[in-house]
Amino acid sequence: MHAEPLPAVKPDDSGRPWYKELNRYHWFVLAVASLGWMFDTMDQQLFNIARRPAMRALVPREPGAEPDKNEITAASGYTTAVFLIGWGTGGLIFGILGDLIGRAKSMMITILVYSVFTGLSALSTGVWDFALYRFLTGLGVGGEFAVGVSLVAEVMPDRARPFALGLLQALSAVGNITAAVMGIVLAFLARAEVIGESWRLMFVVGAGPALLAAFVFWFLKEPERWRQVAAQYTLAERLRSYFGELFRNPRWSKNALIGLLLAASGIIGLWGIGFFSIDLQRNIFRGRLEANQAASPADLAFYESLLVQCRLLPEPGLTLSSSDMTFYEDVWASVTSVVLNVGAFFGIYAFSRVTHRVGRRPAFAVSFVLAMLSTAFVFWRLQSIGDIFWMIPIMGFCQLALFGGYAIYFPELFPTRLRSTGTSFCYNIARFVAAAGPTMLGVLSRDVFGHHPQPQPLRYAGITMCAVFLLGLAVLPFAPETKGQPLPE
Repeated sequence: MHAEPLPAVKPDDSGRPWYKELNRYHWFVLAVASLGWMFDTMDQQLFNIARRPAMRALVPREPGAEPDKNEITAASGYTTAVFLIGWGTGGLIFGILGDLIGRAKSMMITILVYSVFTGLSALSTGVWDFALYRFLTGLGVGGEFAVGVSLVAEVMPDRARPFALGLLQALSAVGNITAAVMGIVLAFLARAEVIGESWRLMFVVGAGPALLAAFVFWFLKEPERWRQVAAQYTLAERLRSYFGELFRNPRWSKNALIGLLLAASGIIGLWGIGFFSIDLQRNIFRGRLEANQAASPADLAFYESLLVQCRLLPEPGLTLSSSDMTFYEDVWASVTSVVLNVGAFFGIYAFSRVTHRVGRRPAFAVSFVLAMLSTAFVFWRLQSIGDIFWMIPIMGFCQLALFGGYAIYFPELFPTRLRSTGTSFCYNIARFVAAAGPTMLGVLSRDVFGHHPQPQPLRYAGITMCAVFLLGLAVLPFAPETKGQPLPE
């Protein structure tokens, strides 16, 4: 099946800003797609923040006993892996639907799915029903990316396309920051006994984006590129041709494999290592508070000052209770998430500027190297509260810059009739591969490095797994350069 190509749009080299080329409908599409992706990433980050408190509440233990920390780490890895498997499955399903029934319709369904099952996660009573809800949530979360970036890529003028996609991906950090701020607010409300367990309410609030689906349904149109292709063939014809074309054509199958390996490297790096910096921070600070010590008298004074200001200590020198330590740990986990995503926002958008100048492959190469070095440095050297405010943003900048590259690069690898499918294949088959990352981190922490005192097991496991970024570097020599080229048809 081959559609007649649309005429290529000659790039505008006048030097005027890219956003001057957008009309009101372009802005509307970018806003809707960005909101859908922001809410999607908010759900992801709610999970990252709520994961450890949820596991602390749901992991089996003897009555009156605290759950084993290594068991919590392992359970966190398993539930994250299940979430990623759901993510990959949903991405494939909705990637196909995005090409068959349209981008806008598919986006509406993905928003409904991830909203509903995020809310149901609050009802969990054990680790495995929690994992089931996260799998079902992942179905919707996985579909949003491919459908959203395909929609934006096809609607935007050629010159504005990489900048618009970079902005869309950068705004995902706003969704992550929203989730982190929500975590801080809910932690204070839980401490004041206004609400119960804060992690449950996080998931209830995460059901809110379902309202966006109605807005998408009524006002968003399918892209003209997609409608022209869809008008030439019946749904049955497109369905029959779909299931082999991506792999029969050597160009598209090569691009699909390259995109898959590039995505797997970054996704394992982020979900199997980077996001566990939040858990590392929890282990470090709980250990220090339990021992009532810090690295130096200056650090100890800093801790006490912060605790007094947060009303955790009525005055310096008093011992924290277990509930105080849990609260303090949860608040600083959310702060860690905020600063990580501040760095992510600038890193993602920086990629769109750099790749416009030097091309896709050089920008990816620099990002993979910086991601590996910054992540290993954080897991080796993070020691105190002060470290959060400079180490974590640098790691967020370097790691999430790669995801700006995925949003720009993957739609450029495939024709309109396969764009959602191909983008989804790259990003979501990589989820299946990446599902091994959190599980491996948990196994390394518990079974390989578990004999070391806390928080060393998680440190050593994270540093070991940073080698995954070398996979992305190894693939780049085989990747096509798409800078300055129109979308393939």
